[in-house]
Amino acid sequence: MLFDTILPFFGILIVLVAVHELGHYVTAKLTGVKVLEAGLGYPPRLWGFTFRDTIYSINLLPLGGFVRLLGEEDPTDPQSLAAKPRPVRLLVLVAGSAMNFMLPILLFAIAFMIPRDVPVGPSQIVDVLPNAPAAEAGLQPGDVVLAVDGKEVRNTRELGREIRLNMGSTVDLRVQRPPSADPADIGKGEILTVPVKSRYNSNGPMGIRVSMPFLDRVEEDQFLPWEAVGEGWTATIESLILARNEVFSWFAGGSSPEFAGPVGIAQTTGEIVDEAGWRTLLEFTALLSINLGIINVLRLPMLDGGRIAFVLLEIARRGKRIAPQREALVHLIGLVAMISLAIVITYFDVIRIFSGDSLLR
Repeated sequence: MLFDTILPFFGILIVLVAVHELGHYVTAKLTGVKVLEAGLGYPPRLWGFTFRDTIYSINLLPLGGFVRLLGEEDPTDPQSLAAKPRPVRLLVLVAGSAMNFMLPILLFAIAFMIPRDVPVGPSQIVDVLPNAPAAEAGLQPGDVVLAVDGKEVRNTRELGREIRLNMGSTVDLRVQRPPSADPADIGKGEILTVPVKSRYNSNGPMGIRVSMPFLDRVEEDQFLPWEAVGEGWTATIESLILARNEVFSWFAGGSSPEFAGPVGIAQTTGEIVDEAGWRTLLEFTALLSINLGIINVLRLPMLDGGRIAFVLLEIARRGKRIAPQREALVHLIGLVAMISLAIVITYFDVIRIFSGDSLLR
């Protein structure tokens, strides 16, 4: 249990936060911002040493890492972050999230190099909701979807992904209409190209339910390293598109957002390792990295995005700064709010676990 859940969880957390902080560290060093401390884990400090005026430490709480920069709000010292030109401050502040957006390319690439069995079978429409885009386009129960915008789909999972990737636009579905409802007729019949709107509604972008009535065969997916890098780039971009479409669907009557704190993520990590294996865990880590990057650029106090907002406000005010004490107070309020939210989310994570529920189901 310890190996399957706790160790992978802390490993993921340390990697994601350490990569994020590495972005801040490298850009700070390159631009002359004094790094007071770079730590793995969070205090209290267990061990450390000083090299070129920077403390490098290992700390007790294995919840990631941190980089402490001189003068994040106070520009009185010429080596402080706040004393640097605005482009430099923006670069240092955005570098952490940039690293979190680049890490998934590597993680997805490694995952694509690991062999995986892919089920191949017909994606057959079993129900068409009335007044939905699919009904308006003329799709019928029994139709088998072969491709979306020219991209062949091998199973219902790939079909669902392609539909969600194209939310907000009209796509051409290549379907085959069997002559009868007899399963033996699947693979026969007229092939049609049907334009269908994929709406922002994660409960049913097109208003269809699909199933795979039988397994045709199993294909093994595995990519060579140079191919995997390209696939990793594509998967990262598509993950960002899926995240954007999911958010849009919240405001269009789709599913409600689900939140999870460290406890919920630890639970999910253990379930993935136990049920789906390490390739899926790599993909899950990549998605968490993207989420961390997105959250950190939000214009919220205490986060990188909140600090970026103060720099942008300074630009809008033609160089007039917000008083360091006021900016520090705003970030302190944001920290208290974030901790309070984390406590609430953790409470519901614990309740969900004790009730036997899961984020994966």
